[in-house]
Amino acid sequence: MIIWILLAAALLVALFLRYPYFIQDVRFLRDRFKARELVLKYKQTNYSILDRFFEVVKAQPHKPFVLYKDETYSFQDADELSNKAARVFLQIGLKEGDKVALFLRNEPMFLWMWLALVKIGCSGAFLNYNIRSKSLLHCFSCVGAKTLVAAGELQDAVDEVLPTLLEQGITVLTLADRTENAHMQSFKEKMNQALSGPLPKGLRSRVNMMSPAAYIYTSGTTGLPKAAEISHARLWFIVCFMSKMGMTTKDVIYISLPLYHTAGFIGFASAIDIGITVALRDKFSASNFWDDCRKYNVTVFQYIGEIMRYLCNTPKKLNDRSHKVRLAIGNGIRADVWRDFIDRFGNVEIKEFYGATEGNFGLVNYVGKIGAVGRHFYYLKKHFPYAVIKFDIETATPLRDSSGFCIEADKGEPGLLVTEISPCAPFGGYVGDLQQTEKKKLRDVFKKGDLYFNTGDLLRIDKENFFYFHDRVGDTFRWKGENVATTEVADILTMVDCIKEANVYGVTVPGQEGRCGMAAVTLRDGQRFDSAAVCKQVENFLPSYARPRFLRVQNSMDITGTFKHLKAKVVEEGFNPNKITEPLFYLDEKVMDYVPLTLDIFNGVTSGKIKF
Repeated sequence: MIIWILLAAALLVALFLRYPYFIQDVRFLRDRFKARELVLKYKQTNYSILDRFFEVVKAQPHKPFVLYKDETYSFQDADELSNKAARVFLQIGLKEGDKVALFLRNEPMFLWMWLALVKIGCSGAFLNYNIRSKSLLHCFSCVGAKTLVAAGELQDAVDEVLPTLLEQGITVLTLADRTENAHMQSFKEKMNQALSGPLPKGLRSRVNMMSPAAYIYTSGTTGLPKAAEISHARLWFIVCFMSKMGMTTKDVIYISLPLYHTAGFIGFASAIDIGITVALRDKFSASNFWDDCRKYNVTVFQYIGEIMRYLCNTPKKLNDRSHKVRLAIGNGIRADVWRDFIDRFGNVEIKEFYGATEGNFGLVNYVGKIGAVGRHFYYLKKHFPYAVIKFDIETATPLRDSSGFCIEADKGEPGLLVTEISPCAPFGGYVGDLQQTEKKKLRDVFKKGDLYFNTGDLLRIDKENFFYFHDRVGDTFRWKGENVATTEVADILTMVDCIKEANVYGVTVPGQEGRCGMAAVTLRDGQRFDSAAVCKQVENFLPSYARPRFLRVQNSMDITGTFKHLKAKVVEEGFNPNKITEPLFYLDEKVMDYVPLTLDIFNGVTSGKIKF
């Protein structure tokens, strides 16, 4: 008997040595199955996030739901205020199935309005409050909205497009206390006069789980933003994914990400699911972040990679570890920033995940491997089919074998992540843009007739089966016959003391194939551009083909609302000193230094006299 026990123990030890993450893998797969079963159940019973909200209001009406500046709103307050907002929408003529564009900043009214719209069977299109003119009109019209509600401080942006909106018969409301414009109505004024009692369920009688709950836009780093329809079922899928990150009913979640973006909005929706308090910030502030966490007793916060880097770049303080935060949920954190964050701010559990607004697949780094975005294992791939396939950067297409099928990338080799489209993992596409929707579909990937979602992301799987994000397809460029990952080069540049941010991209050079590396950088406060240090850094850490040949020093970066660098303008301007007034530098390999890029150097490069 003892021998059998020893053999079993030895077998168990051997198993864990060979598969050290076996238990975590099984738990993750179990959670995925549970989430899928739960959503299928909700679809069958037509049980929405709104139904869950009503349950939470009934169970804990006086529990704080939203903390904003010095104001506190209970779940009951949220219910009553959203009832008032719903009655305003009904008063102006909204009917079940209508769409309303919300052009708002992070504020409680954003949340009340979304709840209000769902209560009357309508949906909200979440406009990025940074967009203007052509982009604003495009985002508004592509979903077929007939009503626009705008924050008072965005009046100038609305005035710019108001004539066009009025021509189209659009109802425009403002959150300003009052308006002098006869063509606009004050939402707040109407809301103050509205009743707060419950609304008849019959107002949303035709809504089902496939009806739209919201429209969320891609960031628009290239081209105009595209609207992804988030159905009530898909909302549940994402919320269940988020709710399995380790939050409990005792948590307070801090949201400083924009509510118009998937991450910020899902943080709010997940708070409804779990029944927890949201500490809402109007706009991310690195200097106020930890003070807010202490003020609101925050235990969980959401991040994107740039937020974590901004926090690590703030001046060190004696009370850096004086907080109650135990969990951070987000994506895009670099390995070096991850380590710095933990060293400085304490043992906060970081749950890095991978996913996209319109995507049909998600990964979670549930074992805490620094730098990874998730794990690859057989049973996950079997039940939620995906693959990392070989990709030709130059043609921007997957490589195919002699039979016309895609080829899986080798371990450690970056490749395009594709995920199978199926009834259990649907891809709804982009509203009113069949061409862009079709571009995201890959057919005949591994067999005739199969259909996969093209994530547009290059990932790699290492020998331990961890997923690592490599780059966006549009960001990776080819130079000297080699692929250059912009994120990798940017990470190397920002390790130099003088460089605060780096936006890396490829530019065309006359007479040269591919695109040559260039970086727009900003400097840390009080620092000057140290050309020798930058040159030494790229020489030590990057192969010659990946070293930025040109550098541009900017005062500030053009970024999206979620801190992604905008590249279209800087790519178009290239390295032309006739177009750029900011300092430009050229990597002169003869002296191994970044030297000022003069007109003579520019003309020498463009004429072919200077070769590299």
